[in-house]
Amino acid sequence: MSDPWRTASASEVRPGDRVRVAGREFDVARIEAPFLGRTELIAFIEDTPERWFKQPVPVSAELEIRTGPA
Repeated sequence: MSDPWRTASASEVRPGDRVRVAGREFDVARIEAPFLGRTELIAFIEDTPERWFKQPVPVSAELEIRTGPA
């Protein structure tokens, strides 16, 4: 059984990806870049009827992106 997650740089994330960042797992609806006017930061935004969540990260941060089914 293969791992459905791969390690990647935050700069590789695209809207629609499911990511794990800082112990949280969420679907990225939008990406705000640069974040707070700082080119070295981006923010991933989850926006669903159930919740709204924003996670800022450095562009070079390593995180996990889901590549397969749950």
